[in-house]
Amino acid sequence: MNLRHSILILVLALPAAAAAQSPAPYRPGLGDLMTMTVQPRHLKLGLAGQEKNWPYAVYEGHELEEAFERIAKQVPKWRDFDIGQLIAATVKQPLDDLEAAAKAGDGQRFDAAYRQLTDACNACHKSVNLGVIVIKAPDASSFPNQDFRATKP
Repeated sequence: MNLRHSILILVLALPAAAAAQSPAPYRPGLGDLMTMTVQPRHLKLGLAGQEKNWPYAVYEGHELEEAFERIAKQVPKWRDFDIGQLIAATVKQPLDDLEAAAKAGDGQRFDAAYRQLTDACNACHKSVNLGVIVIKAPDASSFPNQDFRATKP
């Protein structure tokens, strides 16, 4: 075997060796997904409602619903729990009520539906033995670079 042939074998083997050592793709767990996608949407939805920014509340409500849908697809089962079923049983109705209240611009209905949503989140946590995770309505913004007040056309 000559030097040229040895180099050729080495060059051809490098991609296979690199691929064999590549780490597995990052797959966030249920807690990661809840913290990254659901919790900020819940917070933003609450702040939009506090500011009576109804178009933005409708938008965030839809984004929150989509976050739950993506989580159910990504993590269909956690421990012995069917995540899609838990989501449907706990937050679907409050999200529908929030959307209707925001579209109607009804602050009282929105506040009641937001409390219902927050209570549903906490009930779900308790049902899966994670009652230590307690969600509440925001009393401050974690997004100082976003104005939640309604804009005027």
